[in-house]
Amino acid sequence: MTVLVTMAETVPNREIAEVVGIARGNVVRARNVGHDVVAALRLLVGGEVSEYTKLIAEAREQALDRMTAHAQSLGADAVVSMRITTSTIMQGAAEILVYGTAVRLK
Repeated sequence: MTVLVTMAETVPNREIAEVVGIARGNVVRARNVGHDVVAALRLLVGGEVSEYTKLIAEAREQALDRMTAHAQSLGADAVVSMRITTSTIMQGAAEILVYGTAVRLK
């Protein structure tokens, strides 16, 4: 079963029958030494630090996958009002949290 995910408060052309709870997924990722060396060199010459861009993109997708799995376990058809937030856990490690309202659709 596919869970629809939207940042909107509703699903177009669908009616929400029931709110089943808050669906959430998170992941904490840490940098690694190899990426840090390359990133330090990029700081000298400028430009995007693609190693960190890739790391955060992977973490975001993993957190989103965990949220949709949580929504499925709640019996939801969709997640509305989805949001993504980040926080620093410690130097070199960050949390990505994805959350939203899990709902059943008519």
